[in-house]
Amino acid sequence: MSATPRAARPRPLILLLLTVLTAALATACTSGGDRPRVVVTTNILGDVTREIVGEEAEVTVLMRPGADPHSFGLSAVQAAELERADLVVFNGLGLEENVLRHVDAARESGVTTFGVGEAVDPMTFRAPGDGGPGDEAGQPDPHFWTDPDRVRKAAGLIAGQVIENVGGVDAAAIRANAARYDRELAELTTWMETSFARIPEDRRALVTNHHVFGYLADRFGFRVIGAVVPSGTTLASPSSSDLRSLTEAMREAGVRTVFADSSRPARLAEVLRTELGDGVRVIALHSESLTAEDGDAATYLHMMRTNTTAMTDGLTATAP
Repeated sequence: MSATPRAARPRPLILLLLTVLTAALATACTSGGDRPRVVVTTNILGDVTREIVGEEAEVTVLMRPGADPHSFGLSAVQAAELERADLVVFNGLGLEENVLRHVDAARESGVTTFGVGEAVDPMTFRAPGDGGPGDEAGQPDPHFWTDPDRVRKAAGLIAGQVIENVGGVDAAAIRANAARYDRELAELTTWMETSFARIPEDRRALVTNHHVFGYLADRFGFRVIGAVVPSGTTLASPSSSDLRSLTEAMREAGVRTVFADSSRPARLAEVLRTELGDGVRVIALHSESLTAEDGDAATYLHMMRTNTTAMTDGLTATAP
């Protein structure tokens, strides 16, 4: 009886080549063009999304640090990024005025898009005569991130969108990231409440460069006296009657402190001092954009803590 021949053993060189090929294929599946992609329009939402996604997908943020969300535009390369994404996260409610048409185009091409502003119980701008922008009264206010509780809701919703629509991510890792970040946001809210408690009730009056802190005012008990630009967008300009109305409201309320976006405080101070004299104090805040990594608002958490400290110090140090 003849013996059954044994299967030929693979040679060491073949085994080595198979190992290298397997590793290369695994790398290709987790990086480069095949890696899951999330594209985010604004840098504030970009930071929140990165906290949620972690290492599970590539997150591309279109708006650079220090840019104005109302006016920034996209290059052809960035517009193409939207249509290659697995998920597009955008603020909406009219904030990214030059970008939303590209988001619409991506949606029409089959990309899943998520408008965060509409999903977090948006407020409307105040009515005319009540400190709000007259021609925008009743329209949704897109600046929801000034309320950290709404950002907590947004973070949870973004996590759900990523798990549902971005293939290849580890759902357990996304949920763990979301739970950790939720705790950090809850701690932020508590810290802001404690900080703002130092401000006497009669000094909790806000005047800003444009209407951006409505959510913060509603959440933490501030009164919005008015804005130099009586609009929810920085693309508008104040008229002489707007400035006159604002200065009259400031005199009546005894307000001499104005909070301006960090990119425009000097210009704003000059305009107001012409109307009210040298007693006006202008304090810079980071209202609609994060800074670069070496700045004091490099993340959403840092931005809110920096702004809270500036507001608290400014309103407790200035006589009403």
